[in-house]
Amino acid sequence: MNSHPASEAQHLEPTDTARAAPEQEHSGAITQLQIDQQVYDLYDEYCHGHIDRREFLSRAAGLSVVGGMGLVMAQALLPRYAQAQLISFTDPRIKANYVLYPSAGGNSGEMRGYLVQPKGVGPFPTVLVIHENRGLNPYIEDVARRAAAEGFLALAPDGLYPVGGYPGNDDDGRTLQGSLDQAKLRVDLLNSARYLKSHPLSNGKLGATGFCFGGGIVNYLAAAMGKDLNAGAPYYGVAADTEQAAKITAPLLIHLAETDERVNATYPAFEQALKKAKASFVLHQYPGTQHGFHNNSTPRYSEAAAKLSWQRTMEHFQRHLAGSTVTAAEPS
Repeated sequence: MNSHPASEAQHLEPTDTARAAPEQEHSGAITQLQIDQQVYDLYDEYCHGHIDRREFLSRAAGLSVVGGMGLVMAQALLPRYAQAQLISFTDPRIKANYVLYPSAGGNSGEMRGYLVQPKGVGPFPTVLVIHENRGLNPYIEDVARRAAAEGFLALAPDGLYPVGGYPGNDDDGRTLQGSLDQAKLRVDLLNSARYLKSHPLSNGKLGATGFCFGGGIVNYLAAAMGKDLNAGAPYYGVAADTEQAAKITAPLLIHLAETDERVNATYPAFEQALKKAKASFVLHQYPGTQHGFHNNSTPRYSEAAAKLSWQRTMEHFQRHLAGSTVTAAEPS
């Protein structure tokens, strides 16, 4: 997909539509297409902190779905992070470690992140990978490794570091993230972006991608950083306020799920504001997909849409951060 100097909203072609709604095996016989939409909708409420796990499972059990399988479907939706790993932390194409860096004005004055370096001596184009609303879990760490395997210096900050870091499970992580001063959390993530852009191994070009909460942060960074952000690729994150659109200079590649009514409702006004500001953006809405379709640890995952959107994201970053195609290291 070529970049566009003016704004353009795009959807998948019919051939892509067929590829974007596969049956993805997960937890035995439960597949993406077999889970009732009512259960998906309840899971979205649970993921965003509107109900707790007990209420999610209880309400799912009471749904009138085929075969009385509501509770089974709900349990199948809970993440299984072991299956999310696509790139091992011992992969010879990368070198990963945790780093500490200052974060003035944030929740504690210091941040911790997962820094993944590609094979080679650099400098490298850089990509910030921003987690969902529950901290730096294994899926997000794997996404950072995936970016590094494509030749980018990737940093996945843990917004929960000021309160002890990701606690090892999403329920507690969601609670901890909700307890933070949200304005200071945004400062922590802004400082993470600045740290990565100025890293000794950076070529001075910064991209940002993020998922759910992290997608919204990408839109926030695009406005807050102006020309200091060179490209953004938000996944199903809420749009920035329309008055912020005029501050955005980074080309945006926006990925949305078809059934994600809550997030999608924030985009029409934002799109119009981006067009008015003559900002460069492309928006893809993937047919048949749920919020979270890139996350391969739950049945909301859509393999075809995840792969296609990631390919587009890597091409977007290659174009705007390296000036040409980044050479990914070959597996040994």
